[in-house]
Amino acid sequence: MKLLNERILDEGRCYPGGILKVDRFLNHQMDPNLMKAIGVEFVRRFAHTEANKILTIEASGIAPAIMVGFLLDLPVVFAKKKKPSTMGNMLSTKVESFTKQRAYDVVISHDYLGAGDKVLFIDDFLAYGNAAMGIIDLVRQAGAQLVGMGFIIEKAFQHGREKLEKEGMNIESLAIVDSLDDCVIKLRK
Repeated sequence: MKLLNERILDEGRCYPGGILKVDRFLNHQMDPNLMKAIGVEFVRRFAHTEANKILTIEASGIAPAIMVGFLLDLPVVFAKKKKPSTMGNMLSTKVESFTKQRAYDVVISHDYLGAGDKVLFIDDFLAYGNAAMGIIDLVRQAGAQLVGMGFIIEKAFQHGREKLEKEGMNIESLAIVDSLDDCVIKLRK
């Protein structure tokens, strides 16, 4: 996606340890026009899936998931990273966070994710694939079907895609970062 690649190269910042900050336009301050273009591209790529629900994980996946849900006229559900005291009928899994360097519980109410759901997962980053593997676990616990996984940015050098493909996932990434070596952003053409 040309517009996204340009924004990453122009405004993204690289930090040691394979960290790419895109908080100027994607996951802290957001550009609604870019988010709309991202939503349109995900809809184009996943139009064939017959999804009936959009799923994401808080917090940075919510905005693009809402845009995709709006464009497809589908409900959007987000998995929470803390167990709410008011949530019953809960599905839960553990996820290791690369960015935060800790494990946390990811939960979702079985009331909003169940057998018969055809789920499209949308998130901001694919790195090691830990969050996505947690989502796969939650979807399987619910008896639902994961029909696709869309990521705005994939850090290919962290090999999350391979882990997800071993699970048989249909993956689409809008921008693929091949390297952040020496803090130089190298995008796949």
